[in-house]
Amino acid sequence: MKVTELLARSASPPISYEIIPPLRGSSVQQVFDTVEQLLPFEPPFIDVTSHAAEAYYEELPDGTVRRYSKRKRPGTIGLCAAIQHRFRVEAIPHLLCNGFTREETEDALIELHYLGIRNVMALRGDDNGYRKPDRLDRTRNLYATELVSQIVAMNRGCYLEELANAVPTDFCVGVAGYPEKHFEAPNQVRDVAGLKRKVEAGADYIVTQMFFDNRHYFDFVDRCREAGITVPIIPGLKILSSNKQLRTIPRSFHVEIPEELAAEIEAAKPEQVAEIGVEWAVRQSEQLLSAGAPSLHFYIMACSSLVTRVVRPLRVMA
Repeated sequence: MKVTELLARSASPPISYEIIPPLRGSSVQQVFDTVEQLLPFEPPFIDVTSHAAEAYYEELPDGTVRRYSKRKRPGTIGLCAAIQHRFRVEAIPHLLCNGFTREETEDALIELHYLGIRNVMALRGDDNGYRKPDRLDRTRNLYATELVSQIVAMNRGCYLEELANAVPTDFCVGVAGYPEKHFEAPNQVRDVAGLKRKVEAGADYIVTQMFFDNRHYFDFVDRCREAGITVPIIPGLKILSSNKQLRTIPRSFHVEIPEELAAEIEAAKPEQVAEIGVEWAVRQSEQLLSAGAPSLHFYIMACSSLVTRVVRPLRVMA
C-alpha cells in the first residue's frame, strides 16, 4: 500500500521508522531482530537507507597511496524485499542521485517494481568524496527534483529509451524537507521554493530532517502551506542517547539542539542520557500529535530499544 493511502486510511496518526543496512559482511539478523521488536507497534512502513560507494586511501609499502572505492552498506533493495515479504510491512528504499547513474536508478526501479515495492524515497544524497568517472553512455540526476521526475516518468511508462508497450510503474514518491533549512540553501524562502519544485515534479509526501524543537516543524509547515505545498509533511524525530551526540548531530545534520536539552544532558551521568532523550522525544511526539501532525517518523538506524519506550505511551494517547 502507498504511504499516502496508509496516512489516509489510518484511524490515528501512524508511526514509522528508518533503519540502516548492515555493514558489508555482517549478518542481516540484527535488522530482522529490530523489525521484530517494532512489529507489536504496527509500523505502517519502514524506510531503509541507501549508501553509495565512498573513497578510501591506503598507504602501500613503497610509500605510495592507493585510492579505491567501495560501498560499506550495500543491500538496500534486498533488505526492503525481505522486510516486506517476511514481515508484511511496507518497506521504502532510499534512492540517491549521488553515486548512481540514471541507468542504475532505472534498473533499481524495475527490480523494485517486480518485487511489489510501491514506495520510494528520492534523495540527492550526501557528497561522500567519491564520484564515478563519467561515461558517454551514462547520465546523472544532479538533484532530487530530477530523480523525482525520472520516477514519475516511469509511472507513465516512459523509460530512458523508447520502449514499445512499456509497462508503467506505480511508485509513491517521498522527498526530504528541512525545517531548519538545508545547509546549502541561502535562506528559508529559497529552501522551500526548492522543495516545492520537488512536489511539482511529482513527490507525494515529505519527511522532514530530524529536529529537536517543535517550533521549527510548525514554522516549516506554515511556510510550505503558504508556498502552495499541500502534500503531507511527516515530522522526523531522533532520540538522543549520548553526550557525544551534542556535537556530532549538529555537525552532521546541521540542526540545533535546544539549550534546555543540551544543558540537561551535559549535567547528567552517561547512564542517564538515554532516559533524558526518551523523555524529550515523548514530549515532542505528544505535542506534535496534539497539534495535528499526520504521522511520526523515527530515525532509529540499528536499535529499537529506545524508540519502543517512546512509542508505547503514544499508543495509549492515540
